[in-house]
Amino acid sequence: MPQITVDYSRTIEPAFDRDAFARALHEATVEIAAAKPEACKTHFRPSEHTVYGYEDPAQARHAVVHVTFGLLAGRTEETKAKLTETTLELLRKHIGGEGITLHASAEVRDLDPSYRKFDR
Repeated sequence: MPQITVDYSRTIEPAFDRDAFARALHEATVEIAAAKPEACKTHFRPSEHTVYGYEDPAQARHAVVHVTFGLLAGRTEETKAKLTETTLELLRKHIGGEGITLHASAEVRDLDPSYRKFDR
């Protein structure tokens, strides 16, 4: 914990500094949500095909990024909101590019009480 997943349109891959974003996101998660640095894990999932509204997907003028946090229960709504707001700021900073409209979002959800993990 936390489990962080970043779904994004592959069209922004050249403009998305994923390593720097993950590092900054982990630092923010430690500061805001009291996570341990070694517990922060981020999984990036590029989407081959993203469709926005009625746009012809071949035009690729829009890109989507959505960040999902899975945290153990107990964080306040204020903490969750600060984490998502900070995430959006970091996305602005770490995704460049001109000519593409970026649609970015983030959410924090509580992990189910059945959540278990192991390290080896």
